[in-house]
Order: sequence, then C-alpha cells, then structure tokens
Amino acid sequence: MPQVKFIQHDGTEHFVEGEPGRSLMEIAVSNMVPGILADCGGACTCATCHGYLDPDWAERVPAPSEDESMMLEGALEVTEHSRLCCQLKMQEGWDGIVVRLPASQM
Repeated sequence: MPQVKFIQHDGTEHFVEGEPGRSLMEIAVSNMVPGILADCGGACTCATCHGYLDPDWAERVPAPSEDESMMLEGALEVTEHSRLCCQLKMQEGWDGIVVRLPASQM
C-alpha cells in the first residue's frame, strides 16, 4: 500500500499507509496525524486540512478545483504549494508523497 509522509510544523514526521481512493485528509485523520482538523469532514468547506505539498509532488497531482482555490483564500499562510488534503485522493503512483502541515489551521 502507498505511504504518505506528513511533516508537522515542528519537523515531526509521520509515515502512514494510504489506501488508494481515500483522501489524504481521511488518511491523516484515521491515523491520528496531529495538525489536520478536518472540521467539515472533507466537504471542501472549511480549509482545516490545509497542507503544503512537497515541491517535487506539485506537478504530479491534479490541479486544484475552483472550489478548492476559493477555500484556500481563507486559509492561513497560503503558499504556491498549498492544497486541501480532502481534495487529494490517494493513488497507487503517489507512494512517498510528502505533505507538510502548517503551524495552525485556524
């Protein structure tokens, strides 16, 4: 099964397995990765699953939808690599994907 590496703001790394078809947010929450609040449960309405894709992965995942881009406008510390983890569905080819988490989701 593919692995995801979540890196907390303080540098703590969490390596978790992610079932293809599940969102990175679902994977983080089910593995109790700190830093993903997921207040809306994955409906793309809260931006509390904000993360930063490692630059090596930015071109390997689908571009954000218009809804995701609009939600990111309300997130803290948005960068060019900001994504909502609820909008990224794990795929077999994503083994080793790296997501850094912000200091705060709110």
